[in-house]
Amino acid sequence: MGKHRIKTTKKKILFITGSRGEWGYIRPILKLIQKRSDVEYILVVTNMHLLPAYGNSYKEIERDGFKIHYKVNMSLDGYNHFTMVKSLAVLMTSLPDIIENEKPHWILLSGDRGEQMVGAMVGGYTYTPVAHIQAGELSGNIDGMTRHAIGKYAHIHLAANEDAARRLIKLGEEPFRVFNVGAPQLDELVNEQFSSKVSELEKRYSIQLYLNGYILVVIHPITDEFKNNDKQIKVVIDSLNTFDLPKILIMPNNDAGSIVVRDGINKYKSGKYHVFSNLGRKEYLGFLKNTKCIVGNSSSGLLEAPTYKIPAVNIGRRQYQRMRGVNVIDVEYDYDEIVNGVKKALSKEFRELLDIKCVNPYGDGHSAEKILNILLTTNIDDKVLIKYMTY
Repeated sequence: MGKHRIKTTKKKILFITGSRGEWGYIRPILKLIQKRSDVEYILVVTNMHLLPAYGNSYKEIERDGFKIHYKVNMSLDGYNHFTMVKSLAVLMTSLPDIIENEKPHWILLSGDRGEQMVGAMVGGYTYTPVAHIQAGELSGNIDGMTRHAIGKYAHIHLAANEDAARRLIKLGEEPFRVFNVGAPQLDELVNEQFSSKVSELEKRYSIQLYLNGYILVVIHPITDEFKNNDKQIKVVIDSLNTFDLPKILIMPNNDAGSIVVRDGINKYKSGKYHVFSNLGRKEYLGFLKNTKCIVGNSSSGLLEAPTYKIPAVNIGRRQYQRMRGVNVIDVEYDYDEIVNGVKKALSKEFRELLDIKCVNPYGDGHSAEKILNILLTTNIDDKVLIKYMTY
């Protein structure tokens, strides 16, 4: 097992990214690798990154100076439950050939999306070691199921907090495989590598934002509430329409229901909205850092917003049971709840509370170097490759 890898002192790590969320996870690690001579990366870019309707975000990756070694087109049109599954099957047919050709020492995965689960399965069946960022966390619907499925294939678990690390051990993972390293997407925030000013964002996008601020909106479809997506996006947009502030709205990912959500945004929005199919990582964090609050169901409200002490109105159960800081205000898909939640987020009292008490529970800004050190110093042998459950 593992004998197919080339004997070399230079380690090779393969990354898979299919969405803008994962790109934030892995970008700091790739930047560290670029500075070293003892390790190289192989970057596989797929799914949303390659879709014009979702902003062709692979171009951002190239503009940032990273080489894309493989582009795997996998996404079938339709964006429903059945096309999602068939799209993953397309990726499954391509990835084994890439692994066989490149023979990486590690496959490094992140989060809870289907493309990452495919990577974990391919790694497991080809006896290629798999490491998983943000392992062990709780999250709603199919995302939570996917995250824990990845965990059963992963050989090393890179948890973002102690709660997740303990859960992995409760799930039967051997303790030597579990590391609490924090969330690498915070590294660039903590180290102030992104600090776009509102004036710079206005100039770049030819928009005008009021002096009294704006609301950042990121809302994704709930895949297991497919039939309610139109009703849900209507109540969200109707609630936001009541606030006389401009909204920076980022269109959703391409999961089942995304077309309904996109159509609903365009149909129900009223007032000053600036709508983007996709934003570069730097620009997105610039908007996040300077916003009055973030509204929606994105993990960004829980993972990244507390670093900037930004209030987050979290709608519905997409982030159900996930660890959150004091910046998060949880509401349901209800007009009054959302309106009252946003009012609370915009209040002077709540912002003053965050200035004093808001601490990000997901890391200290040094996660990427911890992760890279673990991968480079872990001896790949049968102890790592052959998994046993402790229950």
